[in-house]
Amino acid sequence: MERKMENLTITVSKELKKEVREHKEVNWSEVLRQAMQGHLRKLEIAEQIAKKSKLTKKDILELDRMVKKNIAKAHGYE
Repeated sequence: MERKMENLTITVSKELKKEVREHKEVNWSEVLRQAMQGHLRKLEIAEQIAKKSKLTKKDILELDRMVKKNIAKAHGYE
């Protein structure tokens, strides 16, 4: 069964557009399609995990703060 493909327009910087055009051998539509599908799979997994979570919004914000603080510390920004 053949799928009908839709068009999607994206906005990129002039620099990125220039680099992409230098690599005509690459099927950029396929690269972007695979990247989007991969990201959507990750979001789907995250949503499934979140549905089962007992964490409150307050818990999540506190975890977020702690993780960011530790990342900053590990990289010498604190």
